[in-house]
Amino acid sequence: MPKRHYVHLSGDLKIMTKQAKPRKQDVSSIEVLDEWEPEILAFACHYCAFAAADLAGVMRLSYPTNVKIIRLPCTGKLDNFHILRAFEKGVDGVFVAG
Repeated sequence: MPKRHYVHLSGDLKIMTKQAKPRKQDVSSIEVLDEWEPEILAFACHYCAFAAADLAGVMRLSYPTNVKIIRLPCTGKLDNFHILRAFEKGVDGVFVAG
């Protein structure tokens, strides 16, 4: 069985074997959006990281609006399913702090 390579092309995950050759893209045709900001989902421990984020809010410090924080009792109990589910739902990055 040939070794599989996973390649991310235009929003779809495609499986390519070693025999398959990837398409070459013309770099000049790629649009770059200056206003794009990644959506970040942060899983934060209630007693550590979330307390620090809460303290930042009390001190009137701000963080980007594209970061969403979910408070957990303990990030040690965070299941991989929830991280993968976040990516399936369209999140660009996941931050786990505890």
